[in-house]
Amino acid sequence: MDFSVLNGTSSSSSTSSTTSSTSSSSSTSSTNAADTQDRFLKLLVAQMNNQDPLNPMDNAQVTSQMAQIQQVTSLSTLNTSITSLGSQLGQMQALQSVSLVGREVSVPSNSLQVTNGVAEGSFDLAGAASAVKLEILGPAGNVIDTQQLGAQAQGRQTFSWNAGTLASEGSEVKYRITATNGTAPVTSTTYANDKVTAVYSENGSLKLDLARLGSVDYTAVQAVN
Repeated sequence: MDFSVLNGTSSSSSTSSTTSSTSSSSSTSSTNAADTQDRFLKLLVAQMNNQDPLNPMDNAQVTSQMAQIQQVTSLSTLNTSITSLGSQLGQMQALQSVSLVGREVSVPSNSLQVTNGVAEGSFDLAGAASAVKLEILGPAGNVIDTQQLGAQAQGRQTFSWNAGTLASEGSEVKYRITATNGTAPVTSTTYANDKVTAVYSENGSLKLDLARLGSVDYTAVQAVN
């Protein structure tokens, strides 16, 4: 596991190393494109020097071959530009992720934590719903409480559940959302809030370490609270 260090010096060093690698890759691609073009021109000149005087190449043939090398050169340049852009976006993502340390984020999960007697969560509805039901589940997966949240619009919705005596302070509970529009079910996605404690890289992917939920992919973050 390749952990990235979060202090300023190490982040700067890592970014510098990545930039150097990008520059080297870009330089290599440019060199390869130039070499390809040079070889093509040499072959074209040799072909013209050794052509049959009684059956010389016409302008259309020369123009066609010149167009082919131009296409190869353009594609090589485009590939270099895309590679460079991808690397720059990766660096920006890494820098942005470091700023999430200590912040609370929302990620796909059905886990809630009771804090000051209340558990807060959110869910996303694929469409408008005329009725939404929240069910709190106990350790064995049994329903320990039910709340009717009423009609809800499409998109992200939040809720607060007062634990009372049903769950102790600091404990975790699971929940599920059942939504319908008339008799038709409405798809929902549940989210949990958790604090980011660290950011690291694993197998080329950016990961966040959350206080309760553990490791999640950076792309799993749906909102920063």
